[in-house]
Amino acid sequence: MRIEDLKWTREPESYTIRPDRIEITTAPHTDLWQRTYYHFRNDNAPVLQMETEEKYFSFIVKTDFTESHHRFDQCGVVMYLDAENWLKGSVEYENESFQHLGSVVTNHGYSDWATTAIPADVKTMWYRFSRREDDYCLECSLDGENFTQMRICHMWEGKEKIRFGIYACSPEDSSFKAVFTDLRLADCAWKAHDGQQPD
Repeated sequence: MRIEDLKWTREPESYTIRPDRIEITTAPHTDLWQRTYYHFRNDNAPVLQMETEEKYFSFIVKTDFTESHHRFDQCGVVMYLDAENWLKGSVEYENESFQHLGSVVTNHGYSDWATTAIPADVKTMWYRFSRREDDYCLECSLDGENFTQMRICHMWEGKEKIRFGIYACSPEDSSFKAVFTDLRLADCAWKAHDGQQPD
């Protein structure tokens, strides 16, 4: 993929873009979340994306969050359509013992959050975001070769042209440098289901 195809949906104050590396320095109190459980609405995280009408593809990226140090510091992959329709996958710092590997899907203004705890010493993570029409799959990997499914979801507003890419944010009073490398587009690695046929 061409880095030049990525455009800011929300531009951060501090960032660096090179052909092989993107760095985003997060600002305090930046986040993406809509309503559920917490009732607040946060919609100010930096998002760098490209547009496509392609219905079948995979997007891969490696994230390095070595500098994250404060609760909820995060960076990862995103598909941001508008404030009320988006998904993201990331590792969120929790404390010196563990952090959350998880994903959020927001449809029509309500977010969910699915997580699993991973060791705090994990400082890099690969993601693979795949599209099959208006259904989506998020996967993660420690080595960029062997991916594990995080989530399959449907996006009600994800039928036609979409935007997808990367994001980083610090919901509380902190800041860190998020590093993104090895960005690439590929044929859809999420194959058609081989099993029970639709009704």
